[in-house]
Amino acid sequence: MVMQGMYPDEETYPFILRACSCLLDTEYGKRVHGCLVKLGFDSFGIIGDALVELYWGCGEFENEYQVFDKKSVKDSNHWDMSIFGSFQSGHAKGSFPGFGEKRMENFDPNAGTIISLLRSSVDLGSLDTGRALHCVVLVSNLGQDLSVNTALLSMYSKLGSLGCASLLFEKMPEKDCVVWNIMISAYSQYRKPKESLEQLRCMAISGVRADLFTAIPAISSIRQLKFIEWGKEIHAQVIRNALDSQVSVHNSLIDMYRECDCLNYAQKIFDSITEKTGVSWSSMIKGYVTHGQNLDALSLFSEMKLEGIEIDFVTVINILPACVNLGALEQVKYLHGYSMKFGLNSLSSVNSAFLVSYAKCGCIEMARKLFNEEEIDGKDVITWNSMISAYAKHGDWSQCFELYNQMKQSNLKLDPVTFLALLTACVNSGLVKEGREFFKEMQETYGFQPSQEHYACMVDLFGRAGHINEARELVNDMPIKPDARVWGPLLSACKMHSETKLAEFAAEQLITMEPGNAGNYVLLANIYAATGKWDKFAKMRRVLRERGLKKTPGLSWLEIDGCVYEFRVADRSHPKANAIYALLGILESEIKEDQCFHAKEVS
Repeated sequence: MVMQGMYPDEETYPFILRACSCLLDTEYGKRVHGCLVKLGFDSFGIIGDALVELYWGCGEFENEYQVFDKKSVKDSNHWDMSIFGSFQSGHAKGSFPGFGEKRMENFDPNAGTIISLLRSSVDLGSLDTGRALHCVVLVSNLGQDLSVNTALLSMYSKLGSLGCASLLFEKMPEKDCVVWNIMISAYSQYRKPKESLEQLRCMAISGVRADLFTAIPAISSIRQLKFIEWGKEIHAQVIRNALDSQVSVHNSLIDMYRECDCLNYAQKIFDSITEKTGVSWSSMIKGYVTHGQNLDALSLFSEMKLEGIEIDFVTVINILPACVNLGALEQVKYLHGYSMKFGLNSLSSVNSAFLVSYAKCGCIEMARKLFNEEEIDGKDVITWNSMISAYAKHGDWSQCFELYNQMKQSNLKLDPVTFLALLTACVNSGLVKEGREFFKEMQETYGFQPSQEHYACMVDLFGRAGHINEARELVNDMPIKPDARVWGPLLSACKMHSETKLAEFAAEQLITMEPGNAGNYVLLANIYAATGKWDKFAKMRRVLRERGLKKTPGLSWLEIDGCVYEFRVADRSHPKANAIYALLGILESEIKEDQCFHAKEVS
């Protein structure tokens, strides 16, 4: 048409623009838009509408808003398109001025507009804006609209206002599966698992069928409560509702059984997954580490690599404790190299995990190198605490205190973990005076209430220094009930200083709290033996036999060429067990001969 010297008029252009919109051809549409600007037609009513629809339909929300803003006459439909376009283009704030102008021109909002604005409120984290929109809903007769109520409920739950969400939920005339799921998920997310499961029960009574998005938060709630029987019941419901084919549900079940100390169930579910995701592997690895099966964790990690599964930062953080527990420094170095290659160590949590891992494997210099490589402004409280803790474990109290002073000068907000690291340094270095000062400072200067771990450190500090009475008074004056973490150090201190009477009391508390821990009985029996109370010693041994308790055999690991070997007391499962025991026998003989030789020299 143009090639023949004929040009479209203002009535033809809208059809051309709509054709571009149908074909999603924004490039040609922009060329047409350019012609319209030159001809002065771009502000015409129907042409402006066609341009708005073109850009909106093609996802060009920036251009759509610019065209819309130039229009002299704006209708309700195009107002809604502009508001939605601002939201979709990532300009959440930009959607609210348009809404205000629309209201000023006496246009009533529709459900779509309100829903878009509620999502913008969530993106902006503005609960006040969400509440204001709720008021608009009430005066606009949209309060009975299920989609609007669902968006309101989602807004309140995502912004942490569970009270408002609950009130709205109770008043909703209609509740579908999505509505129930929002409430179940919100309670689970904000650590209110009992309320979450109560909603699940009410949902079942109301006859609404659960779906995938019901199962996952419900399983998470049971994981938080560690109610294994409920967990098995939910698992059965998942199977009955044919949701067990979803890998996300499988992953949630693995987490639940892991937290409920049913690792064998978690393993069965993991083995049954045909298409395992990285989350599946990482969750199972964490389960092995949590239950002290470090070699199994490393073995599974190796299998994961062979399967070609991408290793993310969560997997790295989960497997590092297994490497540390086994003293597998080469594995830590491999993971560090991998993380550097794929940019995972840019995350503070990953960097801190490597810092701690190197320190626990004895490489304090490498840990400090990682610490120094971070910019001073880039170091968060986790990084500082990790480095202070590393020095504390190595008994280098001077470096701990120096870092603590630097941390204060950096104006970084300290937390209770900082003081736990400092108290640990005091315990390992026998600094009673400094420990008292830090314990006092954390409460009086920073307002932190000591936890069980803080009290345990102080009891350990006093106990090692022989201040048994001070340790006992501290335990008696605790505002919280002391648990095994506090009684354990007190019992050890009593053994060290032959405080039999207090040891008996501490042991009774421990045995009540941990009736299956043979170590507590053995420790008390050894105290009786050291003080010559053989009748009580024999009684403790008899109790151990009657209850079928045995102290966990000692074990150790050795890494050779990246391969980790495990050794247990009296274990002969190793293929070279005979050669190993023979060599140990030779070493034992040489040690005895060496001791005899030095004894003769002394005499």
